[in-house]
Amino acid sequence: MFPLHSSKQNRILAALPAEDYARLLTYMEFLFMPLGQVIYEPGASITHLYFPTTSIVAPVYGVENGASVRLAIIGNEGLTGISYLFGGDEMPTGVLVQSAGNAYRVKADILQKEFDRRGKFQQLVLHYTQALITQTAQNGVCNRHHNIEQQLGRFLLMSLDRLSSNELQMTHEQIAIMLGVRRESVTQAALKLQTVGAIRYSRGHITVVDREELEDSVCECYAVVNKEYHRLLPHHSVSDLVPPKRQVRKELWAVN
Repeated sequence: MFPLHSSKQNRILAALPAEDYARLLTYMEFLFMPLGQVIYEPGASITHLYFPTTSIVAPVYGVENGASVRLAIIGNEGLTGISYLFGGDEMPTGVLVQSAGNAYRVKADILQKEFDRRGKFQQLVLHYTQALITQTAQNGVCNRHHNIEQQLGRFLLMSLDRLSSNELQMTHEQIAIMLGVRRESVTQAALKLQTVGAIRYSRGHITVVDREELEDSVCECYAVVNKEYHRLLPHHSVSDLVPPKRQVRKELWAVN
């Protein structure tokens, strides 16, 4: 068991050898990150990398007409600002806090030195980067080919996999921004999930009351991403068993 606030709640930090962890521990700064906080602006210089523990953050790409879409989510399995370690001094996208909670941050130059040691930290970052690429690519496939109910179900499951409870504090408007869809579409999708008994929701609050029912609602994208994270990362927080593709209720999940 870890203390209430521990950097080892982050899976990458927890997987480091004792000597490597001790070397970084001095430089770790504990933070509470509130919902909606912007930790990187697009094009901003990267001064710190963040290791979420009980928070979830999301890279978000915006376009000229003001629309935006979530590219991925990052929780206790990963870190932000990895482009710095590969030679990028500026953030290609913005990153905001999707679910409030704790994190630790370390100055970018300190982590660059650790990365350049070519030890366990570098290996973990490379494996995590591959898993993140898979998530980002699969999100693009899902957003193009699957309906809003399936996208919402996948989003809820992936978020809960990175939290210690079955509850999310997010409005439909915030979820709509993350998925790149209209708020009304999220409301309709949430109503369908509530109708089948998968979730219970009120304004700004979503509770998953039947995870198996929620897993029934999603497309194969959740299992694809889940399997890749499990293959590449140690101590991953999601279930060891990738949920099988189940028959979707056609009367509720017809593709729009």
